[in-house]
Amino acid sequence: MNKKEIEDQITFLKSDYIRIQGDLDKLEASGANVQNAEDQLARIEKELKDLKKELAQAKS
Repeated sequence: MNKKEIEDQITFLKSDYIRIQGDLDKLEASGANVQNAEDQLARIEKELKDLKKELAQAKS
């Protein structure tokens, strides 16, 4: 991936994270099971971390 593609992917994941976090809040408020949403957030956090490392290397 080039620098622009990495930045685009980071932007996409951040918006997805915000959406899932909002869903999680609604699930918690209604007393529903939140494990799946929490798992998705953890996966996105890991992906963002990996992409940020990749971006740092691409800038070097």
